[in-house]
Amino acid sequence: MRQQQSIIGHLDWPLFIAYLLLVGMGLMTVYSVAFNEDHPNILDFSQKYGKQVVWIGVSFFLGLMVFLIDADIYRKFAIPIYLFTLVLLVIVLFMPPVNGARAWLGIGTMGIQPAEFSKIGTGLLLARFISEVNLKQQTLRTVFIANTIILVPMALILMQPDAGTFVVFTSFLFVMYREGITYDPLVLGMINSIPGVKLKQTWVGSHFIPILFVVVFLSLVTLLISNETLEYGFLPGVEIPGMYGVVMSLAIFCIVLLLLLRLVYSKRERKRALLVVAIGFILSSGIAFGVNYGFQGLKSHQKERIELFLGLKEDPDGEDYNRNRAMAAVGSGGLVGKGYKNASVSSVESNHVPESETDFIFCPFAEEWGFVGTIVLIVLYMFVLFRIIVIAERQRSKFNRVYAYAVGMILFYHFAVNIGMNIGFAPVIGIPLPFFSYGGSSMMSFSVMMFILLKLDSQRRDILQ
Repeated sequence: MRQQQSIIGHLDWPLFIAYLLLVGMGLMTVYSVAFNEDHPNILDFSQKYGKQVVWIGVSFFLGLMVFLIDADIYRKFAIPIYLFTLVLLVIVLFMPPVNGARAWLGIGTMGIQPAEFSKIGTGLLLARFISEVNLKQQTLRTVFIANTIILVPMALILMQPDAGTFVVFTSFLFVMYREGITYDPLVLGMINSIPGVKLKQTWVGSHFIPILFVVVFLSLVTLLISNETLEYGFLPGVEIPGMYGVVMSLAIFCIVLLLLLRLVYSKRERKRALLVVAIGFILSSGIAFGVNYGFQGLKSHQKERIELFLGLKEDPDGEDYNRNRAMAAVGSGGLVGKGYKNASVSSVESNHVPESETDFIFCPFAEEWGFVGTIVLIVLYMFVLFRIIVIAERQRSKFNRVYAYAVGMILFYHFAVNIGMNIGFAPVIGIPLPFFSYGGSSMMSFSVMMFILLKLDSQRRDILQ
């Protein structure tokens, strides 16, 4: 009894209260958007808001179970939990498809998505593995195992297919980067296999995440202008086809960069700077051509979605209908909104915004509460993320810290991408808003994930590993 009182006393109440606020706001939004005048009782289990109450109750029950279990259990049983989620991901591949994807395990009239729970298993096992290795002497085996822990469930999820959850799993790469797992051993192994070459460290392996951002940026620029004809002011009357214009722009950038470096580096270092810039130009040009030809090889509907997202074409009543209607609903809220239960564009009854109670639940909230309300919601989510970082940094256990950052990155991905989908800043890939969207799998998985974090933090003084 004294131990439980101690755990409750050590509970991070700011994070727990923020969690309760998000759950409560989400339930009221589901009730508003799916309201049925013939079934006004929020506890009417035939309606979506009644079912959401059930899922919230189940989530709280699971949270209570989490608090009754010793925190060290999650580290000790990380492997069985991970393997169990993998088994579920395999089983679901043999289930009948729902909306074109084999992502659901049916339980009577209900169903769960194993992919949602696989995030918990992957986070726990990655935290255990990283906590047990010496990252100061990381080897190719360390990098291989850490990436395999992430890639196996990603491959199974891609087979469903579930593009949204697949993208969310890339958040674990940032967790690895935070803990110091670089790709030096992999890159070094490839480079040192060349006869006569012997390096001890590589810039590429140590800066994988920044390089990844550069590659993504370069890829987007390539897709945006590869089909355009570029005109250069300093070359009057000269028009260059887009793809070659991309390479020419890269060349101009490299020349300017080299001129700037000549002002900084000594004569001895200029040759090295020239080599680095030349290699950078060759690699970036290769990426540009590769992205361009890879895009041309996509199926027509895949190319169309990318073109719609990048604004290269418009199809407001076709492929881009969901995103177009979502932005219209958000914009219709104005400064202070239309008031609770007064959403018209994004209500389930109007059906202008598909999935307005799940993936696009931000739309009815924005329509009802306007810009002011959405700012309050975003600040609340930012507080949750900030609080998780605070919790992560105060842990004495590396396992706890890694798991905390895994939870933080997963929530950040869901939060950023979901709201981005609703306001046209991200492609529509179908992922729920944490603690807010209607659905049992997402509510239970996010809640269990959060309660495990709160439990680990409440016993942080007792766990040293």
